[in-house]
Amino acid sequence: MFRQPVSRADGGHAMGRVARVPRLQGDFRAAHAHGALANTRETSGARAMDSSAIPIWQAFVLLACSFYLLAKGANWLVDGSVGIAERFRLPKLLIGIVLLGFATTAPEFAVSFLAALAGIPEMALGNAVGSVIVDDGVALALVGLLSAAPVLVNRRLLLQTGAFLVVIDVLAFIFAVTDSTLSRVEGAFLVVCFFVYLGYVIWDRCRRPAGAKDVARELDGVEAKIAGRGLPALVGLFVMGLVLVIGSSKVVVMSAERIATWAGIHEAVVALTVVAIGTSLPEIATCVTAARKGHGALAIGDIIGADILNIAWIAGASSIANPLTVDAKVIWFMFPSMLIIVLTMLVGLAWRGRMTRRLGVVLIAEYAVYMGVMAVLTFWLNLFGQPVAH
Repeated sequence: MFRQPVSRADGGHAMGRVARVPRLQGDFRAAHAHGALANTRETSGARAMDSSAIPIWQAFVLLACSFYLLAKGANWLVDGSVGIAERFRLPKLLIGIVLLGFATTAPEFAVSFLAALAGIPEMALGNAVGSVIVDDGVALALVGLLSAAPVLVNRRLLLQTGAFLVVIDVLAFIFAVTDSTLSRVEGAFLVVCFFVYLGYVIWDRCRRPAGAKDVARELDGVEAKIAGRGLPALVGLFVMGLVLVIGSSKVVVMSAERIATWAGIHEAVVALTVVAIGTSLPEIATCVTAARKGHGALAIGDIIGADILNIAWIAGASSIANPLTVDAKVIWFMFPSMLIIVLTMLVGLAWRGRMTRRLGVVLIAEYAVYMGVMAVLTFWLNLFGQPVAH
């Protein structure tokens, strides 16, 4: 941008007045987009402290510790919420599909929602999209690699959930790429679509006895851990889990922002890689355990369900809290990357109706390529450097 010279002939009123004049229409649009992003940051007062005050070594240590506490808090939140719901005799179908789904994705939701409130939209959207990529490219790949035999999948359920996942992913991509923003209205539409789909899933499972048995089997592990605990202990687990998830999520956002500033890269890059891996650790651990115990089919269902939650619920709710304005270059990279891995996963599962080691190798190879391409674009071509203030 250029500054117009100020003439003293205008008198004292003209002193210190600077007019920014865009040279081209393209410059104006770029300035407008940057202004929207800056306005998002300035109008938010949710930051607990200035992340620039944290030494960089401390930011890395805090990030690692907060990921551990986030996973621990999520486990307590799941155990406490399921136990309380069962004490109040809520239907197991409702607990398994709704409560368990929301509780297990609490780390992703807390990080993205708090990042949106703190005026860091790149981290909010990057974590939601990046978590889908990690879930499919790492967690699901491990199911195929570690299972003793190919894991059979229900093609009917795969078609239902997979079709909705692709539609919601493409829809979110169109919303975001149109004006580099996922707006409140667009986010609300995604959330409404999610709850309509959730209602359909509950209705479908209720009319199929096999569906109810699948949900009951999924709750077995949680029920074993909370057996014999009274209501006060379960409430304590829930409260401690909630406090840990919220508190550690704030530290994740603050530390990740500090690391991005130190490295001179977009917060979205850190969110798509480090933060997404950290918030997806519970899913990765669950998939590894399920594969070793021969429950790979349940893990596959959980991962696809988490993918839907990440885009329709987490990204949608975060944009309702604060519109998510992200650099167009980042959007054009992360959404197509997500769609490639999601489509590979769905086509691979539907092809023979099973999860195999070969598909696991393909998925984890795609994730490695995704990370490599991002590293080249970020550090070699400097495509994802931090926006420069105009």
